[in-house]
Amino acid sequence: MEKRVILITGTPCVGKTSVAKPLAVRLGALYVNLTDLAKTHNLTLGQDEERHTAIIDEDKMRGKIAEIISNADEANIVIDGHYAAAVAPKAMVTHVFVLRRNPVQLRKFMLQCGFKERKMNENLASEILDVCLVEALQEQVEGKICELDTTDRTIEEVVDDVLASLENRKTCRVGGIDWLGMLEQEGKLEEYLKI
Repeated sequence: MEKRVILITGTPCVGKTSVAKPLAVRLGALYVNLTDLAKTHNLTLGQDEERHTAIIDEDKMRGKIAEIISNADEANIVIDGHYAAAVAPKAMVTHVFVLRRNPVQLRKFMLQCGFKERKMNENLASEILDVCLVEALQEQVEGKICELDTTDRTIEEVVDDVLASLENRKTCRVGGIDWLGMLEQEGKLEEYLKI
């Protein structure tokens, strides 16, 4: 059985898990959350005390993901995580969806989630500077990558876009989102890009 391995990646608070879970349900897919996987299978090298986050053992994670994909009974596997493109075995991945969100709205979501200022600023900078997109382009095959803007959109609308892309009813695009240029044009760059 040929498997479809779909990565849902992007900066924290762009809607990865909110999109990935219902997508997996609609596809009858196996759902894999990388944060949960790392905790459950001890795929970490320790803690980054400064950022209050686990340091992922990428080699162990890559091996575990390959094992999960190979052993899955499901034809579709949805993998959810901001570093999914870096750890999912390139040869096994069929689609990469990089979710994006306008930094103005993203900051509001991060504040609602209780992000500390430093963590929020790091993640806003990552979104503004296209870090997850660049990582996907470096680690995966460009023709498999799709960039989707989640700003002011419902989860259902984004899931529908992912499905339309998977079914070749919608063409994927990469490079159409320019938060840096938008913020610069609006005179808000210094307010949102604090690194």
